[in-house]
Amino acid sequence: MADAVPEVTGTRERNPSSLGHSLKRVTLTKPTYCHHCSDFLWGLIGFLCEACNLTCHEKCLKTLHSLCTGMAPSAVQTPVAHCFGPDPRKKRVCFVCRKQTEGKGALRCQVCELHVHAECVSFTCADCRSCHTDGTQNQDTFGHHWREGNLPAGARCCACRRSCGSSDVLAGLRCEWCNITCHAACYPNVASECTTGRLRRMMLHPACVRLQSRHFSKRHCFRIAECGGGHQLGEGNYVEVCNDSPSAAAVPEHGLWRTLRRKDFLKVYDGDDALRRGDFRPLFMVKPGSSREVLEVALRTFYLPGHPQKFRLEEVGRVRRLCGKQEPPTRDGGDAWTLRARDSDAEVIRVYGGPDRSDWDYVSVSVSKDSTAASVLAEVLNRPELLNDDATGFDLREVLMNGRQVQSQTLTPQQNILEKLRDLRKVSLRQMNQTRFYVAERRSQEVRISLLIGGLPTQLSKEHYWQLLQEELSIKSHLVEISHVYGTQGALALRVTCFSEAERLFMLAKDTRVEDKPLFSLVVPGIQVSLVDMDVRPLLVFVNTKSGGLKGKELLYAFRKILNPHQVFDLSLGGPLPGLHTFRALPRFRVLVCGGDGTVGWVLSALEDLRHRLVCQDPPVAIVPLGTGNDLSRVLRWGAGYGGEDPSRVLHCVDQAEEVLMDRWTVLLDAQDHTSNGSEDFLEAPKIVHMNNYLGVGIDAELSLDFHQARLDHPNKFSSRFHNKGVYVKVGLQKISATRSLHRELQLRVDDRDVPLPNIEGLIFLNIPSWGSGADLWGSEADAHYAKPSLADGLLEVVGVTGVVHMGQVQSGLRSGIRIAQGSYMRVTLKKAFPVQVDGEPWLQAPGHIIVSAAGTKVRMLKKSNSKHKSSSGTGDGRSESSASSDDVGC
Repeated sequence: MADAVPEVTGTRERNPSSLGHSLKRVTLTKPTYCHHCSDFLWGLIGFLCEACNLTCHEKCLKTLHSLCTGMAPSAVQTPVAHCFGPDPRKKRVCFVCRKQTEGKGALRCQVCELHVHAECVSFTCADCRSCHTDGTQNQDTFGHHWREGNLPAGARCCACRRSCGSSDVLAGLRCEWCNITCHAACYPNVASECTTGRLRRMMLHPACVRLQSRHFSKRHCFRIAECGGGHQLGEGNYVEVCNDSPSAAAVPEHGLWRTLRRKDFLKVYDGDDALRRGDFRPLFMVKPGSSREVLEVALRTFYLPGHPQKFRLEEVGRVRRLCGKQEPPTRDGGDAWTLRARDSDAEVIRVYGGPDRSDWDYVSVSVSKDSTAASVLAEVLNRPELLNDDATGFDLREVLMNGRQVQSQTLTPQQNILEKLRDLRKVSLRQMNQTRFYVAERRSQEVRISLLIGGLPTQLSKEHYWQLLQEELSIKSHLVEISHVYGTQGALALRVTCFSEAERLFMLAKDTRVEDKPLFSLVVPGIQVSLVDMDVRPLLVFVNTKSGGLKGKELLYAFRKILNPHQVFDLSLGGPLPGLHTFRALPRFRVLVCGGDGTVGWVLSALEDLRHRLVCQDPPVAIVPLGTGNDLSRVLRWGAGYGGEDPSRVLHCVDQAEEVLMDRWTVLLDAQDHTSNGSEDFLEAPKIVHMNNYLGVGIDAELSLDFHQARLDHPNKFSSRFHNKGVYVKVGLQKISATRSLHRELQLRVDDRDVPLPNIEGLIFLNIPSWGSGADLWGSEADAHYAKPSLADGLLEVVGVTGVVHMGQVQSGLRSGIRIAQGSYMRVTLKKAFPVQVDGEPWLQAPGHIIVSAAGTKVRMLKKSNSKHKSSSGTGDGRSESSASSDDVGC
């Protein structure tokens, strides 16, 4: 859309669809596009809404679908607050003012596809996705959740198959669940029921998730970290008033005209709440206008629908004298005004039925000075088109649908409705526009909230954990019980039967330390397994936001937007346990791990530890590679590293992946002190770790240890895989001349025989045919002495390297390693301390024994399908798909 202010060529015309727009016929000074059909606009054919900046053809007025921003709250079915965070993307269109966010402060909802300017956040309504139920709604059908504009490139209408997206204007519609896209004019031709699209088989349906979230913010419910984004209401959103009428300046009122001539702008406050906080909206005057026109501009500035005769502007000084409040700081007392509603003896309100009342949407009720909440309820429920319910079993509830939060309170039967409306308008007209009334049935709902408390000491009994909670959190035993104990994880799952007690425990645990270790607390949803379809395998997504190139944060946001946020977990908040605890009762599900090889091993270890707690004891695991080496990802065809591919395509590949088995190995580290008299004293308790990829002793572990230390010293510098590999090369060059004679300081026993070692500086045990970021260390040559390596053959390959130069030759493909042995049981005796690494995690190991044996049950992994997908224009998400290489994570 053009940024220049259009010239007025005629009188104002109202939208025939009564969608709240205030339309003018305009001459466009720059080329722009229609917000309805996204076609090109030029010349004397444009209509512009003076409030929300919508621009369209004259021919599009008959089929116009988009509501003006001030009318948007009236279209909300179930109020759900947004969860705003910073938006790093450069080119998006603001949902409120329909202007580009490029180069300006912008925010986005972390759950749905809503992009706004920071100064427009206060004018958003609570129309985010409803991702769970509280146990009271009976949802027979599941409808689309439409979001206007900001469609993906190449989006096509599911009805007419024509292109419907635009990066320049807020045009087109997209369902946030099934991802179908369509034109606004084609919207009535789309089936009303949503099937959740091509990802249905891995989607956790909102009707299956139960979460009572009354006292918890949306960030707490979806485990979203706090972030900035606060903004003062009056910053930088200026409205220009243009008027060519010669008689427009002839109607002075209340000193308003004198103020405009002196200052050429007004500071306008929205009620007492804005006065108290000092938040105003400035109105700059390009040409003088009448007081009525200034009032119209003020209403459009705050996106308030309604006739100007119902409102007035009051001077701040006068408000101070009448209300006894101190005047906010202004240049002088005459340029600050407050927007007010005129009092009336009769009003018309809408009373909504709520999400569990599908028999009716809303009822318009006239209220007078004698109307109370009880009389309004009686009038609504006694109408013949309703079910004639008894009003004694219902309450009238007031709901504020602010974009950041949804506040609800039950009105007393004696509450005077007209006085309530006047109080609301006095506080804020904008808040009044976002407030509605509901009929709520009184139900004796059982309160059951699940909290996960972690960071506790490990391996304690249930009684000791209960005593610890009573000492640290003053837990109330009649309201709280322990439902699950995860001793190896140092965590407890609590079932709380009181909202206030759950909120107190949740907040208190965040500020508590036990044995100098901070606790963490999470709100955990419940999954109603009986409602999950038999052919659905929900995908449990783990994202390590600290892995590799730090692309995990953007993936975390993308997967929350595409899937149900309740199936996406940030590993920095409690590790894999919260997700596995949430999915514990599902008979079938899959796991997607976004991270490096160490992250994959972390999740596999947690699965092994919690196997007996899961109904699905061995879920298959897929990978999105975010680390530096990503050797396991390479073997399973998920690629050498995530390069920013479309996350939807990644999920399609996971859905089509094939299952393979993989060995896991247990590594016992037994550090001992060999004395001269032949006895052995233990330096420390034996330690057990699990291995998936490889174990290294010597030069390769030493390089990993130096790299790991450099990353700990300067974590901000390790933000890309290219830089990480450069550090590896630098560390390797520094050790190119060192000699270690590893074969003299350790002994190797494979199965039941001792194996002599050649002159080597590094000993490596391989479980997969990839090492050191994709190198083939074992080699591809056939050898009659050894079996061909495989992921699930129950054997480890033992290979030696002679130094840094040899490792470089292996990396470049010029040589392979020195084959030493192949077996299922390894025992290494260290005569002195050596660097050791397991799957890229290094440390300095004291003298003693290292024993490697099979971990028992093989794990199921997902291997990306090798078939290439053909281009299709009829995809369920409205995007054209192109064929891509099977070596790439994005299909």
